[in-house]
Amino acid sequence: MSADGGRAAGPALDEVIHHPSRLAVSAFLSACVEADFATVRERCGLSDSALSKIATALESAGYVRIRKGHVGRRPRTWLSLSPAGRDALAGHIAALQAIADSARNAGAAATAADARS
Repeated sequence: MSADGGRAAGPALDEVIHHPSRLAVSAFLSACVEADFATVRERCGLSDSALSKIATALESAGYVRIRKGHVGRRPRTWLSLSPAGRDALAGHIAALQAIADSARNAGAAATAADARS
């Protein structure tokens, strides 16, 4: 156990984007300057209401910017990942990678110990 109450040093999972759908939206937006709501919905396999809730939650955390406007007479909504969202996504992915690496190393060590006994 570490001095900070048991949490390991290094990158930490981001609870805001940890949910698979929020992670998918964040990852999708990380490759875009901006994407319209319908494209994000279709590419991430979400319903309108699910994406609306996710976008609102990510916007509240400062990870996503929501821009509303019109194309002709039709209202449109565009989403973009903010710099804070990009940083949060990168940190979250680093934490996931650290977890996977640690588990892989522990498994290799256990296998090596079993082979020696």
